[in-house]
Amino acid sequence: MGLAAPINAQDVTQAANAPVAAPDFGPETNLPLPRFVSLKAAEANVRRGPSLSHRIDWVFQRRGMPLQVVAEYGHWRRVIDREGLGGWVHYTMLSGARTVIVDEDMLPLRTRPKPDAMENARLEVGVIARLNECERDWCYLNAGGYKGWAPKHVLWGVLPEELRD
Repeated sequence: MGLAAPINAQDVTQAANAPVAAPDFGPETNLPLPRFVSLKAAEANVRRGPSLSHRIDWVFQRRGMPLQVVAEYGHWRRVIDREGLGGWVHYTMLSGARTVIVDEDMLPLRTRPKPDAMENARLEVGVIARLNECERDWCYLNAGGYKGWAPKHVLWGVLPEELRD
């Protein structure tokens, strides 16, 4: 069965660049696939397949880390991280709270969604921020008590066409 096949980063990149079609829906939750979630626990085992009998390939160890759900099977969710690596995680380890990872060092958080707006703070690459609203090109973030707008294209955990109120 294809459930235990390793995830190929090149396939993930090609899929990310493919034309956007109507979303599929998970057979267990009826939520869109793919979709973003975050890691609820401080540690979560990442398994080769969707059961406790499958081998643990590694452990995610960063609470709040955004992950993309790409498949569902029973109480298990197949997830990938920003490098395209992943596997099967029990649904209790995941949260619907949305977060993003900053992909640009010293990213300014701005008071308004404009490139010339005043800066509130700067975020280092790899910072996890809580995702609030998103417009076409900008998202409003909260990280370490600092709030502000950041360009969407330097964030992992939000789709380019995604809008949020």
